[in-house]
Amino acid sequence: MRIELANHYGQERLPRYTSYPSAPHFSPAVDGKTYVDWLRAIPASCAASLYLHVPFCRSMCWYCGCHTSVSKRNESIYAAAVRCEMQLLTNTLEHRLPLAHIHFGGGTPTIMMPEVFADLVGAMRSSFLVLPDVEIAVEVDPRTLTEPMTKTMAQCGVTRASLGVQSFDALVQRSINRIQTFEQTAVAVCRLRQAGISGINFDLIYGLPHQNIDSCIETVEKCVELRPDRLAVFGYAHVPTFKKHQRRIAENTLPDSLERQSQSEAVSDALQCAGYVRIGLDHFALRSDPLAVAQREGRLHRNFQGYTDHQEKVTIGLGASAIGRLPQGFVQNAVATSDYLHCVATGHFATIKGYAFSADDRFRAEIIERIMCDLAVDLSRVSHDHGRTVEEAIIDRERFERLLADGVITVEANRLLVAEDSRFLTRSVASTFDAHLAKGVGGYSGAV
Repeated sequence: MRIELANHYGQERLPRYTSYPSAPHFSPAVDGKTYVDWLRAIPASCAASLYLHVPFCRSMCWYCGCHTSVSKRNESIYAAAVRCEMQLLTNTLEHRLPLAHIHFGGGTPTIMMPEVFADLVGAMRSSFLVLPDVEIAVEVDPRTLTEPMTKTMAQCGVTRASLGVQSFDALVQRSINRIQTFEQTAVAVCRLRQAGISGINFDLIYGLPHQNIDSCIETVEKCVELRPDRLAVFGYAHVPTFKKHQRRIAENTLPDSLERQSQSEAVSDALQCAGYVRIGLDHFALRSDPLAVAQREGRLHRNFQGYTDHQEKVTIGLGASAIGRLPQGFVQNAVATSDYLHCVATGHFATIKGYAFSADDRFRAEIIERIMCDLAVDLSRVSHDHGRTVEEAIIDRERFERLLADGVITVEANRLLVAEDSRFLTRSVASTFDAHLAKGVGGYSGAV
């Protein structure tokens, strides 16, 4: 790691570029009526992904940046609202939309009663044309995963489970209000595999309170014992202004940007030594995994769930706060569960904001996605495809030249390449092409 670069760029607050433009730029100009128009324009032959957000957990992890709340009750009312939203989609679409990928996110989807989960999957199969080779992925909290729920997931065709791990360090766990033993995680993995759910993902976080390099490596070593197919390794985003529960974390226990980057590199080195391939900025996968294959073949994409090998240009978002993507732009449902329930109960889509793409947005989105996925981009090709010039592509010329001078990037024949020892600055590189960044919208996490 180049320490001077981490010190120089580490304090910048930048988008994660899981979308372009990023969610803070969504506005009420895109509403339910817009969404209806966009839905009706989807071609019958267009396959889609579906994301269903379940905004409930049994307890609040203090690091969490997701839209979720603590719930001790049955989630059947919420599930009924989601079914109503599916019916609204069925009534609006002029055909059964083919689904190639389904993702249950949260929150904690697996705290639903098994019969409620099964009913939702059944409603999806009724409302949409679920393709035979569909991937169905579910985010799982190993602490609350029951055997009946595991069996139901398998019976419903779930193929992949993403388990939250974060850290196995006991001090770190107490500091983030998430006590989760290795044994709990191992039992959950064993249950899932025995049920036939073979795709296993782990989520890890670095930059947590009291975390250090040694504890990061120890967590990786324990994870490797369970041999997940993929791991996502995220830097903790401390935004207590937006997430009030994060105020329970003492800022003086958080590592600085240099320590954060050291932790990130230590995790990366340990995983690569264990046989995992680094995918883009923050994912890792076994060499035979479809994500690693997609990277080798230049088919890697990035969306709100991270890196993916799925090619669908349409994502349907269901549930409170869910974000959808259509060829025309992004749409987002009401964030508050009560607002979402009210909209759907009155027979209306819960779309409260979104973003309509311009030609310039599509141009920049492709450049940024290729940088985030490939750590490289052919500026000449992308510019030509969009009827633009390379000179037009670069928004922040001063930053671009500084990145060149610092050796973060190289450019030859208009092909930009991020240096391997500067991979941690990929978001900084992408930001030089971001036409929205200078508009003063806040809420982004640190670049390092």
